[in-house]
Amino acid sequence: MNMRQVLNFLTIVTGAVAVTLTSLWIGKQAYYWLPPQAAAESHLIDDLFSFLVTLGSLIFLGVTATLFYSIAFHRAKANDLSDGPHIEGNVTLEVIWTAIPVMLVLWIAGYSYQVYEEMGIQGPSHQIHLHNPMKTETAYAVVDPASETAIAEDLEHIDVSAKQWAWVFHYPENNVTSTELHLPSDRRVRLNLHSEDVLHGFYIPAFRLKQDIIPGNDLDFEFTPIRSGAYSLTDSQYSGTYFATMRAKVIVETPEEYHQWLTKAGSQKPSPAPNQAASEYAQKLENGINSGWKSVEPATPPLVNFSG
Repeated sequence: MNMRQVLNFLTIVTGAVAVTLTSLWIGKQAYYWLPPQAAAESHLIDDLFSFLVTLGSLIFLGVTATLFYSIAFHRAKANDLSDGPHIEGNVTLEVIWTAIPVMLVLWIAGYSYQVYEEMGIQGPSHQIHLHNPMKTETAYAVVDPASETAIAEDLEHIDVSAKQWAWVFHYPENNVTSTELHLPSDRRVRLNLHSEDVLHGFYIPAFRLKQDIIPGNDLDFEFTPIRSGAYSLTDSQYSGTYFATMRAKVIVETPEEYHQWLTKAGSQKPSPAPNQAASEYAQKLENGINSGWKSVEPATPPLVNFSG
């Protein structure tokens, strides 16, 4: 092995190490690109995102580094206009550049599915029940009855109704209804998601939680808020003309503050909640505005004890 070959080998090894370390560093920085983790399940999505960023950086930097290496060490000499050597196929190389992408895709798919499963089965009592109009029974996930009873006692149950265009939250134990979602920190929460009309998407970016709500099907969805603060809930699905107004504030507070809020809200008489979609629609009718397409009339503003 001559000196040029040694230098080329050292350059390739140094470049590979530099690309790998840089990709790992970029993957770590990806954690800072997302909102603060406000739910216990957030780290699952953040770890997956960091993994994808690391892998993408490795591929991008690897291809770029190979390109610059070829330009630097294998460029043609000045005024050399001759053709390069005639090469026909390389089975080993073709197998390698086919097998590596296939394995990467399978790796990403397997890891993503694992995260999806972990997000869906958090807690032994998690269950999804789909109401089939052709059957009178409801299908439930198989769980240990003793474990389900013990966990259920510690769960905070909240009913969530989505409609065009408002979120309505009902706390059955205190008979409190609100258009603002209040949650106790560091305590398991079970939401019963229900749509009154069309497909909606329950999405809280800070929680890394997104769940489609299908009309006619109820979904029990669990998670654990861990960071006190105010967050935003939005409809991730296009649900009609005013879907952009379908937002709600999510307040995560200490259990003491949470129960104080429930007591305070429960003492208030139900009244119609302000609704931006209904207001804009009424203003449109009042001003005789014709948008040129048919608009669905927003649902009646809900009666709530607390509207935020």
